[in-house]
Amino acid sequence: MLPLLAPPSSFRKQFNAWRAKKRGEWRSTLTEKGGEAFPEEATEINDKDTLYFRRFDKMQRDYLKSLVSPTLIDEHRRCPLGQHSEALERLLNYFRRQPQVDKYAITTVEPFKAYRIVALAGHRGVAPRLVEDKIYGSQEEAYHGVFLRRVQDLLES
Repeated sequence: MLPLLAPPSSFRKQFNAWRAKKRGEWRSTLTEKGGEAFPEEATEINDKDTLYFRRFDKMQRDYLKSLVSPTLIDEHRRCPLGQHSEALERLLNYFRRQPQVDKYAITTVEPFKAYRIVALAGHRGVAPRLVEDKIYGSQEEAYHGVFLRRVQDLLES
């Protein structure tokens, strides 16, 4: 008779812990894309506000995707600052309330002549990273370049 290394109950506990870990990993890969949480995951989240915020954000993104059109983009290109239509204002307000991590911004290469788009690190003391090598000739062009990048990110989410 071979001696057992550990009692069978400890094997069962180890297996159940491993299975719970794998189940959690699988669920986290599914919920990242859509923003919704599965009921099993919802019981594991202590702060229920995050669940409601995720659901609200997903519904808002879906609605804002339906607002994006060539006329809306052209409206922003013509006048990036100032009064806008309701649809464009909604879209801009959504972009403005996003967290600072990887948020697009404009940096001045040469005052009043050259501008570039950067992504903010979101942490104090960390320099922003350069997003593209393109240099814009005016601030309005750079604002529109940032807007197009944000719209592209929204449509891909």
